[in-house]
Amino acid sequence: SRLQKQENLLKSQLQKQELLLHRLHEKIIIIKKKTFVSDCSQIFSSGFKLSGLYRIRPKGSPGPITGFCDMTDGGGWTVLQRRINGTETFNRSWAEYKKGFGDMVGEFWLGNDNLHYITAQGNYTLRINLEDFDGHQRVADYDSFKVANEKELYQLSFGVYTGTAGDALSGSHQVGVSEWASHQGMNFSTYDQDNDNYKGNCAQEDKGGWWFNKCHSAHLNGLYYPSGYYSAATDDGVVWYTWKGWWYSLKTSIMKLRPTDFKTDHDPNAVPQA
Repeated sequence: SRLQKQENLLKSQLQKQELLLHRLHEKIIIIKKKTFVSDCSQIFSSGFKLSGLYRIRPKGSPGPITGFCDMTDGGGWTVLQRRINGTETFNRSWAEYKKGFGDMVGEFWLGNDNLHYITAQGNYTLRINLEDFDGHQRVADYDSFKVANEKELYQLSFGVYTGTAGDALSGSHQVGVSEWASHQGMNFSTYDQDNDNYKGNCAQEDKGGWWFNKCHSAHLNGLYYPSGYYSAATDDGVVWYTWKGWWYSLKTSIMKLRPTDFKTDHDPNAVPQA
């Protein structure tokens, strides 16, 4: 127990030092370029290879934003969502999802406006890293990932799937139900702004904002269940149907973006073809 406490203290101190280093890197980038870079791929290409907080300014954004850059997994990823321990509630209002919320070194949502600004810059790949409570991991990649602006209700569009988690976003692996399970072309919904195709309110029932249809085959912003399994009264957990079904809530979900044409010297974690 004493050694565990010492280890946790050292980890906390190391994290604080890394954050200070990342903030110094931000200032160096601004001084060198005299401008903000548009996403984390440009920061990686500028020579900064440590994961952490950086300032970026996507084209069209009214100002710079602080984002978490994942420099592992080939590098250059702008993280848009992270669920790891349930410390942050994702059952939030339209205004909160618009702006973004949470702790950038913990659980957070980058903000729907920011998702639009980033994905409007070009062709982006969405990578989703998933983990269950037994330590098993899966990956889902979607090219041509885009989020429209607020006037268009942050409508979702995406291209071809590759990976190991199954294509839950399009519902293509669910024979006969893709008409109501697919998230392709869906508008974003929250408990206070219902834009889904369901007679009720999916965001209210499933307790999180998402691109619901009637209602979902994927929902990574649901309630966090520490045990993984939960009552089958409703499928309101952190769900990826094509891997674990509707009645299992995942331990970890990380969603991140990178330009599809991004080049790296070596990517040991490249996603295998389905």
